[in-house]
Amino acid sequence: MSRLPDTDSESPAPVRRPRWLRRVLALVLLAWIASGVYHVYKPLPAGVSVAGPLRTAREVALLTDITWTDPQGARHSDQHVFDEALRLIGQADRAIVADQFLFNDFGSENPGDARYRKLSQELTDALIARKRAVPGLTVVLITDPINTVYGGRASPYLDQLREAGVEVVATDLARLRTPNPAWSGLWQLCCRWAGNDADGGWLPNPLGPGKVGLRSWLALLNLNANHRKTLVVDQGPDWTALVASANPHDASSLHGNVALRFSGAAALDLLASERAVVALSGAAWPRALPAAVPPESIVDTTSAPRVQVLTEAKIRDALLAAVDGARGGDRLDIAVFYFSHRRLVDAVVAAHKRGVGVRVLLDPNEDAFGRKKNGVPNRQVASELVAAGVPVRWCDTHGEQCHAKLLLRTGSDGKIELIAGSANYTRRNLDDYNLESSARVVALDDAPVAQQAKAYFEHSWSNGDGQTISADYAKYADESTLRKIWYRIAEASGLSSF
Repeated sequence: MSRLPDTDSESPAPVRRPRWLRRVLALVLLAWIASGVYHVYKPLPAGVSVAGPLRTAREVALLTDITWTDPQGARHSDQHVFDEALRLIGQADRAIVADQFLFNDFGSENPGDARYRKLSQELTDALIARKRAVPGLTVVLITDPINTVYGGRASPYLDQLREAGVEVVATDLARLRTPNPAWSGLWQLCCRWAGNDADGGWLPNPLGPGKVGLRSWLALLNLNANHRKTLVVDQGPDWTALVASANPHDASSLHGNVALRFSGAAALDLLASERAVVALSGAAWPRALPAAVPPESIVDTTSAPRVQVLTEAKIRDALLAAVDGARGGDRLDIAVFYFSHRRLVDAVVAAHKRGVGVRVLLDPNEDAFGRKKNGVPNRQVASELVAAGVPVRWCDTHGEQCHAKLLLRTGSDGKIELIAGSANYTRRNLDDYNLESSARVVALDDAPVAQQAKAYFEHSWSNGDGQTISADYAKYADESTLRKIWYRIAEASGLSSF
């Protein structure tokens, strides 16, 4: 009889990776994790995340950009922020230092599209014109590498400025902490060293026309930024500063925005914070610019408006202190583009429960430069706030964004506290990942800046003068459980654009 084959003995042996390969993969994974953890918690560069002293200031004013519709549905825009920036640039004689996040025309390239103001070219022309008029003028522009798609495309505006003798500093974002360690931990190991070039590529530009290389996309996924929007100039014997939420970005020119202008020693505090960005980016601070801030001095704490410069996480700390310090009889008015920071959300709910009069005006997160968004995170946070009894309204947008970042605390003691600037109320903006600049103003209730802030919010909230600026909560209410879960995951992990 023939013997049946021994099927067990003839089965192929399982394929096993060589021991060396498993060790290599384990080491790569360990290095990836270690890199991600390190770049979340690594030491911050010197001069980052600072709170300046509270200083007496002059010419303190709130400037606003508001887009609204009339009863016939026509859209109008009242713009003041960049008008003031251009005025300040046009009178400078000693120095101009600007730090601007979006400085390009991406999203508005159609020459026949008259909707958008050509802010990027206006700012370029103003800086060049003043440099030519005053050849000894020191002009420094600090900006984010997003404007060259992280080195993948040339910027005509930055090139024009360099040719005119303006010192252009591209922020070295790799020196900052990462909000997205799942990707950045690997990028720091594999791709940062590869650099980039502007000779074109084979992939679509994620931000505008043309092509870029793979390295631009890989850098983009780090999801961090120099998100500041500041200007410091000399004004006669004094120094004047502008801290804003507005970008010189053509496609953003219809956005709602705010800015704080102030003169005095606090402007030099802001200048010192920009010196830190120049240093971390490997550039030299021009000798013609002040290298130190004035010492703290005794100030009038009862009447004159006072200003404090805040950057990065110190903005978060000031916001939390303002909310936590509010008591029954006080009012908190908040207008912000993104609101998702968990500690701040919880603090606002707790303030409402203490009897503080809270009102929150939010962008519906509906539009982003011609693309529709899903409402995350604002609609999910708004649902939480409304469930707790906090009044919420939406900016009634029509393609533009409600891009302000403002908190106004009106006290029953006759004083106000106002915090405004570049920082959205998110983990990325407030927890030492992005570079951010805001200013805190403390003043009497009847000070001009206090009256301007109260009028701005009340007008937006109540649709004053027949101008439709905001809408009821029901218009964009969203109770989706899946999107609430996604918001919480995205906020905690950094795997998001907010």
